[in-house]
Amino acid sequence: MASSGSKAPTAGAPASKRALPREPASEVPSKRRGAAPQAPLPPAAGRFVEGSIVRISMENFLTYDVCEVSPGPHLNMIIGANGTGKSSIVCAICLGLAGKPAFMGRADKVGFFVKRGCLKGMVEIELFRASGNLVITREIDVTKNQSCWFINKKPTTQKVVEEQVAALNIQVGNLCQFLPQDKVGEFAKLSKIELLEATEKSIGPPEMHMYHCELKNFREKEKQLETTCKEKTEYLEKMIQRNERYKQDVERFYERKRHLDLIEMLEAKRPWVEYENVRQEYEEVKQARDRVKDEVKRLKEGQMPMARRMEEIEAQRHGLEAQIKDKAADIKETSQKCKQKQDLIERRDKQIEELQQALIVKQNEEHDRQRRISNTRKMIEDLQNELKSAENCENLQPQIEAVTNDLRQVQDEKALCEGEIIDRRREKQTLEKERKNVSDHIVRFDNLMNQKEDKLRQRYRDTYDAVLWLRSNRDKFKQRVCEPIMLTINMKDNKNAKYIENHIPSNDLRAFVFESQEDMEVFLKEVRDNKKLRVNAVIAPKSSHAARAPSRPLNELRQYGFFSYLRELFDAPDPVMSYLCCQYHIHEVPVGTERTRERIERVIEETRLKQIYTAEEKYVVKTSVYSNKLISSNTSLKVAQFLTVTVDLEQRRHLEEQLKEITIKLQSVESELTGLCEKSKLLERRDNDLRQKKKELLERKTKKRQLEQKISSKLGSLKLMEQDTCNLEEEERKAATKIKEINIQKAKLVTELTNLVKICTSLHIQKVNLILQNTTMISEKNKLESDYMAVSSQLRVTEQRYGELDENRQRLLQKCKELMKRARQVCNLGAEQTVPHEYQTAFQDLPNTLDEIDALLTEERSRASCFTGLNPTVVEEYMKREEEIEQLTEELQGKRIELDKYRESISQVKERWLNPLKELVEKINEKFSNFFSSMQCAGEVDLHTENEEDYDKYGIRIRVKFRSSTQLHELTPHHQSGGERSVSTMLYLMALQELNRCPFRVVDEINQGMDPINERRVFEMVVNTACKENTSQYFFITPKLLQNLPYSEKMTVLFVYNGPHMLEPSRWNLKAFQRRRRRITFTQPAQ
Repeated sequence: MASSGSKAPTAGAPASKRALPREPASEVPSKRRGAAPQAPLPPAAGRFVEGSIVRISMENFLTYDVCEVSPGPHLNMIIGANGTGKSSIVCAICLGLAGKPAFMGRADKVGFFVKRGCLKGMVEIELFRASGNLVITREIDVTKNQSCWFINKKPTTQKVVEEQVAALNIQVGNLCQFLPQDKVGEFAKLSKIELLEATEKSIGPPEMHMYHCELKNFREKEKQLETTCKEKTEYLEKMIQRNERYKQDVERFYERKRHLDLIEMLEAKRPWVEYENVRQEYEEVKQARDRVKDEVKRLKEGQMPMARRMEEIEAQRHGLEAQIKDKAADIKETSQKCKQKQDLIERRDKQIEELQQALIVKQNEEHDRQRRISNTRKMIEDLQNELKSAENCENLQPQIEAVTNDLRQVQDEKALCEGEIIDRRREKQTLEKERKNVSDHIVRFDNLMNQKEDKLRQRYRDTYDAVLWLRSNRDKFKQRVCEPIMLTINMKDNKNAKYIENHIPSNDLRAFVFESQEDMEVFLKEVRDNKKLRVNAVIAPKSSHAARAPSRPLNELRQYGFFSYLRELFDAPDPVMSYLCCQYHIHEVPVGTERTRERIERVIEETRLKQIYTAEEKYVVKTSVYSNKLISSNTSLKVAQFLTVTVDLEQRRHLEEQLKEITIKLQSVESELTGLCEKSKLLERRDNDLRQKKKELLERKTKKRQLEQKISSKLGSLKLMEQDTCNLEEEERKAATKIKEINIQKAKLVTELTNLVKICTSLHIQKVNLILQNTTMISEKNKLESDYMAVSSQLRVTEQRYGELDENRQRLLQKCKELMKRARQVCNLGAEQTVPHEYQTAFQDLPNTLDEIDALLTEERSRASCFTGLNPTVVEEYMKREEEIEQLTEELQGKRIELDKYRESISQVKERWLNPLKELVEKINEKFSNFFSSMQCAGEVDLHTENEEDYDKYGIRIRVKFRSSTQLHELTPHHQSGGERSVSTMLYLMALQELNRCPFRVVDEINQGMDPINERRVFEMVVNTACKENTSQYFFITPKLLQNLPYSEKMTVLFVYNGPHMLEPSRWNLKAFQRRRRRITFTQPAQ
């Protein structure tokens, strides 16, 4: 028996719950907090298998305060109305055995399984073991969303718990063993491969799945090796073929190499022959140098007497040159004095010339002044005549004023026109900016729409293709057709998209909305039947529901934290909004905040709303048919995927209309601007003409004034010139007096110059005598120097000859050393090494002269040059390929050996895996077929694969037939109905029951989609199969059962009751209830 802890009765509080066993023997008294624990009674019949569940205990878990369940060893029927807590027991089994919250498909966080309002919860599972029962405890902390684990009351880790559970072959994640209520539909969605894997893990021996994994790995490696061998074989053949093509080139290369080797040997001998020739030449030059050295010595001895006489003459000459130098100094001093006198005389001549020139300048200036006075008088006379002959100036002022007024009017019109041009240009710029902004806004809308369409294309390609077809074929429809709802919905705030996506199923989000049944049929025929696209379509109500008012104003709900109804969170076309209001009542579903979640119990009790959204959760409220109490369930909101991108199509159409209006206005402004520019040009030309006319009139008016001003200016200039006079006679007399004084000074200077010339002449005669004596000495010296130079020349030539010979000797010696070094380098010899014997032997067969060697070298080089087009890299690549071919052959042989080993391993593992698997599948098929036959239907299970060697493609195929007129069809999520899938799933699990090696199996509300006939048949099979000896424990959860069903003594029935008048656990007495029932039965009168 299982029951929840008692609670104080309050308005809207959830009713307490109890689970009652069917037989007294299986009754386990519940425990209240603080009560002394009671020892569980042993099971009434049968024996628990290893790993079966003996006890389930829960505290503050989902709907339970405190509850303890003691299941039987065979079939356990857990019965109770919807919302009483049946599936909570299933959740406790899963989470208590280290299962993940996602296995149940309810919530993704373990903290959500703790009862609302509590900070901690606990689940405890006791498993049967022959060596001693295993008690696993899980304490859940809501705040940290973490769990603490205990085994037999000792702290441990989740990993250790998982290992202990796996050791008992418990797999809560395997749908063949553990099938929660929210995962029933997923069983039919399992692929053949996934079903085989789940079946292997569930009922196959432990090594079967291991062998299967090994086979898949071996096969993958075998494929890799086969590919590698194939590639290497092809590559090896290409390498061999390529080397065959280059073989002849390689032979020609080696023929050329033999010639090159001979050339190398000739080039090696040539330095030795050249060295020997240079060495002989060196000896000859050395002997000639020694002979020239003796001749140099003889010539030097003959030069010594001439050198001594030349030194004596040089000493005498130095004395004469000193005397000549003194005389030259005296002559220089006297010459300087003469030069000074000459300079003074020239200066006096220059002064006379300057005075004469100044007088001539003054005479010229006076003549020029007289001429300018005459010209000015004549010019004044001409201007006065012109002034007299000019006509009286006519009155031009009225004409000037008229032209000025016309000019002012044109300028005003021009300014006004330019102002209008500036305004139009500003208006044009403003319109162009507006057009660019609107265009950019439209582009942003298009980009957002493309994002939504990209998401649709990635997730639902068929729907995307159908959208493209619809846009190209809208003319085929009579009334409006809306694209998929997810494209037409535009969220007012993206953060609210999660509410819409959680409220509207994905099938409807990608559905097309039609206003006409006929249009929908045309669309589906074309898209589904012809194009084979999987799409959804719905019809909007004939009368619009889009504007229907909610039953309760939003202002009444704001006190609970609600801020909007779902309908107000987005915009959509009228058919879409009408359909959503009619189908999903979005105008009746409010959206709240975190404040709503904090007071959710009060909200549910007072508002009686059927659906509620808080910040992160969705609440669905139902009324119990048993107690008329409210039952609520909550789920976490999933993250929005499609509606986060908002595109307001109405606004986009408005922007397009706005863009057209702006374009029209812009064209109008440009036309006006063109007309104004033409007008401005005409006004500019008119302005220029008037300015020119005004200028001419002003010039005519000012001509007389200009003539009078010129005459006045010329008279002033004439007066100034007449005042500036000069006396030429006085100036001539002054100049004659100054010239006479300068001539007297000049005569005195000439006398002094004559005396100095006489002195200078005497000094020159004395100097000439000394120079003649010096010349005689120089002549003698020159004769000696000539003789000395002849001997020196001969000595120099001899010394030069000696130097050349010595230099030649040094050069030949250096060349000998270089040739020796080069010869040794060519032969790779050290300084002290002798020529190797192989070189000496080779040199003997070669010519001994340079000419013969050069001739043979030329011949061999010519022969080697005949082998053109040969590339050393080809030979290197040829040899590398030869090595690579050898290496590749060895690698290929190794890979083939490895491949043979893998194939042998595959053959061995395949035999150990496939034969037992076929037997296992045959047993499943036999039982599955029998079950279906008993229901007058047909079904079979077989091992399916397209290629026997693709072990990762093996799978279990289930084929069923529920009507005699149809063929066997594979079980899929689409072909069979929900009830047929439930029957097939249940019968497959029953077929596994007797073969199963797992300790227990859980099936939650799988009979909900069955019709009464199938439900009765399946129930009988479950009872017969699960109550046999040596079968594993079985949990069958259902909210209701048909009447007059067969039951077995080995069954354990657990009732989960719900209501405000339930007894406290301490007051529960099943025996007393049975006695009271018997008394009522006995006291009833006979009918």
